Amino acid sequence: MDLLALADFNLVARHGGFGKAARATGRPKATLSRRVAELESSLALRLFERGARNLKLTEEGRALFERTGALLAELDETAAAIASGGQKPKGRLRISAPIHFSQTAMGRIAAGFTLKYPEVRLEVTSEDRSVDMIEEGYDLVIRVNPDPDESLVGRIFLRDRLVVVASPDLPRPTGGLAAPGVARGAGEAQIWHVKTAGGRSTIRIEPVLILSTLITIRDAVRAGVGAGRLPISLVSHDLADGTLVNWGDIDGPEIALWTLYPSRRLLSARVSAFLDFLKQAFPNGTPDELAAYIGR
Repeated sequence: MDLLALADFNLVARHGGFGKAARATGRPKATLSRRVAELESSLALRLFERGARNLKLTEEGRALFERTGALLAELDETAAAIASGGQKPKGRLRISAPIHFSQTAMGRIAAGFTLKYPEVRLEVTSEDRSVDMIEEGYDLVIRVNPDPDESLVGRIFLRDRLVVVASPDLPRPTGGLAAPGVARGAGEAQIWHVKTAGGRSTIRIEPVLILSTLITIRDAVRAGVGAGRLPISLVSHDLADGTLVNWGDIDGPEIALWTLYPSRRLLSARVSAFLDFLKQAFPNGTPDELAAYIGR
């Protein structure tokens, strides 16, 4: 594929027409039209629907624009950085992050990053769903224990673990009795497997309250309505102060927070800068560091 023709196609698509692209860049309109026609011929596809007064991307043209626009922008950015002798982060940086991490830490992280790199326009979307990074235009995604994906490169930057906590006034059940519990969603298991210094055991829970976020669960547990399963980072201050007590660590895999980005995409200066900023914020990636960052 002719990269120059592809660049001209993206130029026309971005400006919404040959005339607008020509006026914005000083390129001859006829040259842009010819290069796009050559690209269409080489691909055996029609990329634009040409009307009398407007130009509209076809479905194939829109797909090509969405998949190649960011790549070409990164190539331009890399070339400019090399030519200027440095990699100064700038431009748009779109990140998708989990809701809980966004609520507890991302505000401070985003503010600190913006103060350090004012030429980067950071956009963070808080969501727990699986996203298509290429189709939706994300540069970086943060996820908890993500499924393997060969198209993505990732690294763990934080680790956490779940614990069962309760108010000191709530007695831990014995003899197979159930304790009142605060569940996260209606489908949460009613038997919690835990590890303590004395070994492994189970805790039966009778849900008395169902909530959807970890922060609301913590607040309800603090109020004494029941026990809850929560990340140690979110309740470590409560445990240290004695306002909550630990009934045991959940027996299961750790919580690992990953940063993910497309493996076929060049790692831009702004993505590298954000990864480095996370490393500085959490140098060892421990729950204690996240707890200190969250505060009380």
